[in-house]
Amino acid sequence: MKVNYSPLKYNFAMPKILSALTLLFIFSFTIAAQRVPVKLEGQVVCCADCWAEADRTKVEYGTAEDLLKAKLCVEGGDPTLITVREVGKFRLYQLEQGKVKLTEKNWYSYVGKKVAVTGAKRKSKKADSFVVDSLEVIAPSIAEREAKDAIGKEVELKLKDLFGTDQSLSGYKGRIVVLNFWATYCVPCRKEMPDLAAIQNEYAALGVQVIGASTDETTDRPKVLQFIKETKVNFPIWMGAKSADMIRFGLGEALPGTVVIDKTGKIVKVISGVVSVVDLKKQIDSMLQTAESNVEKIEAVATRETVKEKATKASSVPS
Repeated sequence: MKVNYSPLKYNFAMPKILSALTLLFIFSFTIAAQRVPVKLEGQVVCCADCWAEADRTKVEYGTAEDLLKAKLCVEGGDPTLITVREVGKFRLYQLEQGKVKLTEKNWYSYVGKKVAVTGAKRKSKKADSFVVDSLEVIAPSIAEREAKDAIGKEVELKLKDLFGTDQSLSGYKGRIVVLNFWATYCVPCRKEMPDLAAIQNEYAALGVQVIGASTDETTDRPKVLQFIKETKVNFPIWMGAKSADMIRFGLGEALPGTVVIDKTGKIVKVISGVVSVVDLKKQIDSMLQTAESNVEKIEAVATRETVKEKATKASSVPS
């Protein structure tokens, strides 16, 4: 049977075939391009509103105050972003989890840090996003840098207690001090008081002292006393602390804030925000163990010196 092919029909079908092949090629090329990892470097921020509170070409993001506010934003469900400087301007991408493994359920531990991420950009009507396959921290936040700068320093604090008596931090040398800055109007401060009271109960006999430095004015003494009664505070309270005092301890100005000070009066730990009682106990236990080890070494050296001295005296006695 002879089949006749119509040149007209053939010519009519060819453009469609070529068009389909072209579209298939473009689609394949696009998919392949999307698979090539993109690398971005920028700073992780909690939300666009917090980022826009200042001119970030002049005011760096990531202070202790920024991080405390960020915690509320992230826990409240705000999308975490990475800000990337592009041609003199900042562009924001919403972070989405790809292959990267997070240590917690959100991105909060990276807020304020500068990071390098690899993954893929994704566009949508709502916002540009970035699917993260890998993440590397390349610089700490301002708060971390300030806290690190305070470590190892001896900072004095002089305030009045509830009876108007002058008190000083240097008077507590020889003890491990947990110095907590708080205020009656600070809701998170109220939350952590039971944990601090528990620390005082558990470690007081081991030479640990919790001290509460309230930023309330001395005229607010009735409010402070009521707060102490309601939260069952069992440690000394000093009044009249200022934001400048907190800054000297590497905390920034936001409440609450806590520093752990060793027996020599030097800062060993700076905690912005509510304390984790588990982490605080680990810190204190480690310091107590180190102190005990040092005492044992000193005693061992003293014993050897005593034995040596006796041996020297014995050898010098005439026979």
